[in-house]
Amino acid sequence: MFSQEERCRYEHPQVMDVICQLRFPTILAIGAREPVDFQEEIRAVFPNYLLRQDRLPAKVTAVPGQPPKVEQQKPIANHQFATQDGKYRINLSQNFISLTCSAYTCWEDFAAMLDKPLASFIKIYQPAFFERVGLRYLNAISRRDLGLEHLSWKELIEPAYLGLLSSEDVPEQAFTQCSQQVEMALPHGCRLKLHAGPGLVKRGQDTSDKEVKMILDLDVSMGGNVPVNAAAASMQTIHDHAGRIFRGAITDTLHEAMGAEG
Repeated sequence: MFSQEERCRYEHPQVMDVICQLRFPTILAIGAREPVDFQEEIRAVFPNYLLRQDRLPAKVTAVPGQPPKVEQQKPIANHQFATQDGKYRINLSQNFISLTCSAYTCWEDFAAMLDKPLASFIKIYQPAFFERVGLRYLNAISRRDLGLEHLSWKELIEPAYLGLLSSEDVPEQAFTQCSQQVEMALPHGCRLKLHAGPGLVKRGQDTSDKEVKMILDLDVSMGGNVPVNAAAASMQTIHDHAGRIFRGAITDTLHEAMGAEG
């Protein structure tokens, strides 16, 4: 299920978004005032700023003999800092900092874009520890873009990730929907949340792409109290898991079609 091969780069990666998020105990200072010092530290690379107000679900409290008490919670400020081309975005709230990339090339480039913002955040806000370090790869594999429209998913994705789609006696066209959700423990205190299955992809409000793609949504995380000085090592461990999982999910045919580079 998980590959033991050495990791490689792909000339034609099928990644829509990569998100690294580090959650920490609430720091009220981030919500109480604008993160001016943090912006000055990263503004040369992330010049564009946007403030969002994230609404939380209503808080429902049971009251004996009465209808439940419903309280609307106060929105949380979510500060967004983006590169000029919009391909990278830092989000900062009172509970997390994250980096999102919509034009992923390789782990080294992605990690380099996170180095400065994370170091600046730690220096300014001094979190006690990280409650969760997570890395999510949203892969949307396009047979059309890779010139593989003549092949079935059975020839491109390993059976463990296909479920009933891997059946030899049922044609692919017979399925309206066939996906699986998996949560499991991984070595080194990590966990995996996986969604795998064919589906349509849209960007924002754009629904013009009608090609059915294979979605491999990998969310690998490390929980517990991760020391601040262990964040980089934790992210490397998580990334290693994600790479092994993805390589184990695809066949050699797809591996080669994506332009594997040593």
